[in-house]
Amino acid sequence: MTHPLLHRQRFGLALLFAMAVPLLAQASEPLPSWNDGPAKKSIIEFVQTVTDQSSKDFVKPAERIAVFDNDGTLWSEQPMYFELLFALDEVKRNAAQHPEWKTTQPFKAVLENDHKALAASGMDGLLKIVGATHTGMTTEAFDDYAKTWLSQARHPKTGKPYTEMIFQPMLEMLDYLRSQNFKTYIVSGGDTGFMRAFAEKVYGIPPEQVIGTTFVTAFQFKDGKASIVRTPKLAHNDDGPGKPESIDAVIGKRPILAFGNSDGDLQMLQWTAAGSGKRFMGLVHHTDAKREWAYDRKSDIGRLDKALDEAKTRGWTVVDMAAEWRRIYPFDPPLPEQVQ
Repeated sequence: MTHPLLHRQRFGLALLFAMAVPLLAQASEPLPSWNDGPAKKSIIEFVQTVTDQSSKDFVKPAERIAVFDNDGTLWSEQPMYFELLFALDEVKRNAAQHPEWKTTQPFKAVLENDHKALAASGMDGLLKIVGATHTGMTTEAFDDYAKTWLSQARHPKTGKPYTEMIFQPMLEMLDYLRSQNFKTYIVSGGDTGFMRAFAEKVYGIPPEQVIGTTFVTAFQFKDGKASIVRTPKLAHNDDGPGKPESIDAVIGKRPILAFGNSDGDLQMLQWTAAGSGKRFMGLVHHTDAKREWAYDRKSDIGRLDKALDEAKTRGWTVVDMAAEWRRIYPFDPPLPEQVQ
């Protein structure tokens, strides 16, 4: 005969287990910050299909390559690319060592916060600023400068560190893919060294899986110390067609999944789509003016025009941020679940 006390204990354990099962299932549900809409469904369906050994579209783990743009895809990019804000702050930090900047454009415009004059300097002016703040130093020194800025600088709208202006839904997607034996890469127009300063800590993506714009470097052995020096000569512009070119050169395999947010990512998505077998191409569409920003075809930052048209024509996944993301940043409270 079972003792009544033991019977009650067993009943209590069974009840706790029954209550815990739904909670455990909820905790393991992929992409919790995504609404149950078309984007979430297409991502999960794709991953389940290519990881199912019984599927004709099964992809071996070694071939599960996923590439992501950074600016506007993994973190925000308004009101200006964050790396450019870093460069502007670096001009101000180093101004005392360059008295000629007070009378030389575009540096004069930066020091005087003259946005009109800075805009008038165009791409040539921006390249001068980037060259002055990103080169002429060792790779270790640049890494230190970038990490120092990232630890101290704050976003002008939210007051948060830039490394907190990351998209919670995309962090969940990176984690979900890696849990299914995908190898995740950043392929961005940003400077490789700048992104490596935070990518592993923030995204879980190690330095060797960060691909970006690069400058020519030179080995230097001076005073018994070996170092790599960043020179002002551009080695590779990792934007537009430069993205598939660098994927081919560095990874050596065509991705089966690519995510971007602008026309600068179009060729990377086209390159991914051109492969055989099942493929996933995605775009983050910035449609949330309340929680983030709303912009696409007319924007000077992260313009999404031709890529948006091609995505609609070819059936690529376009993520409507306002409709499909319950949460934008990790520090945001999640909105109620919306089933579409």
